[in-house]
Amino acid sequence: MNEGNRLSEWPVKERRVNERPNEGMTRDEITRKLASHLNRINLFTHPSYRNHAVPTKTRVNVSDTQVVLRFMTMHSTLTFFSSIIHKPKLFIPLSIQFSTLSHHHPNHSQHSIATIIHHLCNSHRFSEAHQRLSLFLASGSLPDERTCNVLLARLLASRTPHKTWGLFQCLIAAKPGFVPSLVNYHRLMDQFCGAHQPREAHRLFFDMKTRGHCPNVVSFTTLVNGYCIVGGIRDARKVFDEMLESGVVPNSMSYSVLIRGLIHQRDLEGGRELMGVLWERMNVEVEDAVKTAAFANLVDSVCREGFFGEVFGIAEELPFGSGFSQEVAYGQMIDSLCKVGRYNGAARIVYMMRKRGFVPSDVSYNYMIHGLSRDGDCMRAYQLLEEGAEFGFVLSEHTYKILVEALCQVLDVDKAREVLKLMLRKEGVDKTRIYNIYLRALCLVNNPTELLNVLVFMLESQCQADVITLNTVINGFCKMGRVDEALKVLHDMLMGKFSAPDVVTFTTMISGLLDTAKVDEALDLFHKVMPENGLRPSVVTYNALIRGLFKLERPNVALEAFDNMVNDGIAADSTTYTVIVEGLCESDQIEVAKRFWHNVIWPSGIHDHFVYAAILKGLCHSAKFNEACHFLYELVDSGVSPNIFCYNILINCACNHNLKIEAYQIVREMKKNGLNPDSVTWRILDKLRGEVRKNYTEGSTGSLFG
Repeated sequence: MNEGNRLSEWPVKERRVNERPNEGMTRDEITRKLASHLNRINLFTHPSYRNHAVPTKTRVNVSDTQVVLRFMTMHSTLTFFSSIIHKPKLFIPLSIQFSTLSHHHPNHSQHSIATIIHHLCNSHRFSEAHQRLSLFLASGSLPDERTCNVLLARLLASRTPHKTWGLFQCLIAAKPGFVPSLVNYHRLMDQFCGAHQPREAHRLFFDMKTRGHCPNVVSFTTLVNGYCIVGGIRDARKVFDEMLESGVVPNSMSYSVLIRGLIHQRDLEGGRELMGVLWERMNVEVEDAVKTAAFANLVDSVCREGFFGEVFGIAEELPFGSGFSQEVAYGQMIDSLCKVGRYNGAARIVYMMRKRGFVPSDVSYNYMIHGLSRDGDCMRAYQLLEEGAEFGFVLSEHTYKILVEALCQVLDVDKAREVLKLMLRKEGVDKTRIYNIYLRALCLVNNPTELLNVLVFMLESQCQADVITLNTVINGFCKMGRVDEALKVLHDMLMGKFSAPDVVTFTTMISGLLDTAKVDEALDLFHKVMPENGLRPSVVTYNALIRGLFKLERPNVALEAFDNMVNDGIAADSTTYTVIVEGLCESDQIEVAKRFWHNVIWPSGIHDHFVYAAILKGLCHSAKFNEACHFLYELVDSGVSPNIFCYNILINCACNHNLKIEAYQIVREMKKNGLNPDSVTWRILDKLRGEVRKNYTEGSTGSLFG
């Protein structure tokens, strides 16, 4: 049915063209009319809805904001029928600007504008919010000055200074008397400085002055910070001197920002000179927040530039006097040192704190222990834990997990056990969860006796073991090759002595049995015991079964398991396909793998970079380099974007066969598709160049002495 026929189906009333249908209507009546026209008309006037079926009668209750938002989404102007002439196959739409609505209800229009912008910003759709506000301004619908500043403040959260500055200028041009607020100017200047564009921020500074704003300490400090970020310390000093000449008194943050710029330029002497002025200023500073921010900025910059001796000197001397909290200062120094990975330096600050009668916060102390454990210095972390017990330090659950895993990795189970006991004495903890974390850490150690002892001790202390506990124990036994002990735990679970097993329990057990080549026991659990307990295998269970069967060189049984999986209605994932392709390639069934790709994987639409890499590896290992290249290029032609690993597989294969031209051709294709070579790519190519040089040298030697 063509558009004219569709339009002719709509029942319309005859009305004169020069009649004003909205005259005398209330706001609610106009809103309902707009909603009705929107649902009946815009659906088929907008190009994206030309093929949609439109119902003959529609009743929709839409709020004022929703009506305006839908109209603005469709067109830059609102379109509705101000008159409909009932003629055969004749349809006359009339367009009006949004300002027509604001002419009738200006306050309602401003409210709608603000509501739309607020909703878009709350949804982080800042680009669309910029566009909508521009359209509103172009239509002549201008909010009041307060609303304009509120909307600009919301749009500044987008961190797109150039777009927001454009709106600043549009508002100023549309409302000659409008002046953006000083706070909005400062935020926009800071964003330009953060984008390494202090010159743009300086232009804003001048614009702000020409519009009647008097720059304050924030204005000048923002500019100083911008120039320091880009290394323009001379310009920063000029701005700082201009601040002094204009009668604006610098605050602690102003000095701290300038010191950071000097330290960044490695001017330590200049920085030290200004530090003395900063300490004096902090003594007379009224606002604690400004002093704290200034000190944090200073210590962060000193640590970032590697001048740790300066930090320890400040900690020893405390040159800021009584104008600043010593405890806050120590906490900030610990935090700044931990940020740059100097956890032992932070521990030195703790020693100074305790010597002066202060105690570090639990957050700071956890930060140090966590960082030392992650960096491999778990013995120092354990020592700090013992020292923390003297002042009532409480270890967090996450730090406890990291610490016991680090201790088990260095095979120090005794200390890990002491950490467990310490956590169990903590009030209000979930003891079962604490045991589970410790049992999981023990799985990293080949110590089945300790694993079983912890389980027994847990039961003796009246702590209920849940299914996660038992699954962790079974997983630990399987990793240690003790599947018989794992089967005993599973048998006790089936007999009702512990929590009932779940799918994870059987998946772990099946995987462990296949790792020890006990295929019959694994298949018995899969086909018999699981259904008897009312459990249905998941895709992870099938993946574990298929992977184990391929490893044991039983590809036919593995493919049969995949067929059963499909028949059971369980959808395969990319891991399933990766396991099957790798298994077939390792079984020298590359042709079967290719058919599986064409008949199953590609039509399913479920494939990722791991599947592509498995196929490419299989083709390369089967000496089918040209086919591997064609496969990769076909993927690209089909709209797939292979990652760098896929290209590296082909480049490595070319290098192994001394195919220099083909290797560099693949690199060119990779760059053409938007990928840059990584360190692995360059190492492979360097190996190729080494082989070429070696062959050339050997050939030259043979020709000389042959």
